Amino acid sequence: MHEIREIAMRFTQTLLAGAMLAMIGSATWAQEARTGTITMLNRISGTITIQPVPSGTENATVGANTGGAAEQFKVQAGMLTTLHAGDRVTFSVSETGGTKTITKIEKR
Repeated sequence: MHEIREIAMRFTQTLLAGAMLAMIGSATWAQEARTGTITMLNRISGTITIQPVPSGTENATVGANTGGAAEQFKVQAGMLTTLHAGDRVTFSVSETGGTKTITKIEKR
């Protein structure tokens, strides 16, 4: 009986450690500064679509390398007032309940 309890404790500890590592990884991703080009703004719905720029190519020639599919994000009120389609931006994102929200955005 003691051996079964010990095995169960080890399993639980391993499971918790894995969950903690996953949370730390996603928190790091959320705070990592990303770069992209605004392709669409919707000030009424508070959304923005950004074409990501691959890391290390921020200063490359326009059109030299695409960063993948454009992503749509929710934006907190007031963040879109000075931005326009075509602007290159640096931004940070958090994700809650499957909704990606920009927490910080700066025109480059």
